[in-house]
Amino acid sequence: VPSGVNRAKTYQLVLFPLNNGATNVYYVLVLSYIATFGSNVLALGVMFASVMVTGMRLCDAVTDPIIGALIDRTNGKFGKFRPFMILGNAVMAVSIILLYIFTPFIPDTMMWLRYALFILLYFVWVIGYTFQTSCTRSGQTVLTNDPNQRPLFTIFNTVGSLLGMGAMQFLAPILRANVADYSSAAFYRVLTPIGIAVSVLLTVLAVIGIWEKDQPKYFGVGGEKQEKVKVSEYIEIIKNNNPMQRLMIAGAGCKLALSIATNTTVLCMLYGCMMGNYDGLYLPMMVIGYVCSVPFFLLTVRTSQKKGQKASLVRFVSVALVCYVGVLALLLLWGKNPAFNLSIMGGGGINLYTVLFIVFFGIGYGAYYSTADMPIPMVADCSDYETYRSGKYIPGIMGTLFSLVDKLVSSLSATVVGMAVSMIGLANLPTADTPYSDGMNMVVIILFCVIPMVAWAATLIAMRGYSLTGERMKEIQAVNAKRKEAIASGMSLEEAMREWPGEK
Repeated sequence: VPSGVNRAKTYQLVLFPLNNGATNVYYVLVLSYIATFGSNVLALGVMFASVMVTGMRLCDAVTDPIIGALIDRTNGKFGKFRPFMILGNAVMAVSIILLYIFTPFIPDTMMWLRYALFILLYFVWVIGYTFQTSCTRSGQTVLTNDPNQRPLFTIFNTVGSLLGMGAMQFLAPILRANVADYSSAAFYRVLTPIGIAVSVLLTVLAVIGIWEKDQPKYFGVGGEKQEKVKVSEYIEIIKNNNPMQRLMIAGAGCKLALSIATNTTVLCMLYGCMMGNYDGLYLPMMVIGYVCSVPFFLLTVRTSQKKGQKASLVRFVSVALVCYVGVLALLLLWGKNPAFNLSIMGGGGINLYTVLFIVFFGIGYGAYYSTADMPIPMVADCSDYETYRSGKYIPGIMGTLFSLVDKLVSSLSATVVGMAVSMIGLANLPTADTPYSDGMNMVVIILFCVIPMVAWAATLIAMRGYSLTGERMKEIQAVNAKRKEAIASGMSLEEAMREWPGEK
């Protein structure tokens, strides 16, 4: 191993990314269902529940930088990241138990209390979510800086994400069929404790994964002698760190595509209202999407290790974009003829329309699902670049900057879906049993195809000028390593920066 390269053991690479799985459980539990829960269980207005979820994100613009700076300043005997992972998970568990299990018992004569608690508990949940998700992004900087290992983070990150997200997406329709519908309180009473148990287990494994690395000798070039960074320095960082600006756009694009196209309401309209067979289509199509993503994950890692993460992201987002042109064409043809409908389980057997849909959707979904989390290890590259550029080690700030964009976008999806649905005159968010009404197919085409395609186009444009290629990262790591050795033997950070300058 060359000097200055910090490598992770295999078990650390496998376990730490489960932190993302732990937060993704809540991603499904809360962001997929909170608007439906608010409008159908608590009887809050349909636009209120959707808009509130986005409105809360404006609070994040204030709280996230503060939490990022907190992580950067923390350096106690339990390390920098573990306290925030554990605390974040506990805060989310308590707030969601209170929200999903207790608020439905408030009588409808006290609607003001329902509104107030809905907002308050959601706000508390968001803070817990920020604590824990920021660690997924910032913690990788201590885990490994080896350009061959970082792409592996994407694979284990996705496995973790699948264990969290996939488990919840798989369970929800089963509970809906056997316990109660998405619009009844009983559904949330059963789903909540299952979700929390899965999340706690994944968090414990992630803490074990980062335990050994969560100590000062792995923190940046200064190690113990880390300078404190003020929140006001955020603006300066965003202004001068060009790769980070481009990555924020790319990450937002990938996340928006994923969160709108996998939104429960959109899938209820597509498979239930349009195709008339939600129970027979939702799980098979989800499984097809996940199965198709497996070969793409292996391809993305190979490409990332050979040509860098940028090359990999651009290549597979392009594949998704091309395939979705096919999905778009098929959805435009829907309803013109009885043969233009999806049939997997049913009397009619599989038709050509279904085969083509499976091919375009499967390859497209597989390609973009494999890139959805790829910007996460790239945040660590941007953080190392910031250390190279300015000498500052601020993974907390870099991580929360990125999670801020991530959350703004993912909550925007709830508002976009809510607005699209109310534009065609529906009072409640459609569930699987809502009958088809005029205009639904256009809403599905826009949400399921057009918005993701625009988001991927933005990602490709942003990545064109992204400078942190595989080769460039090796040069940056080498300079950081030389400075670190010099500082360890007594040189000051200023002298080391003069001796081995970064970019002006």
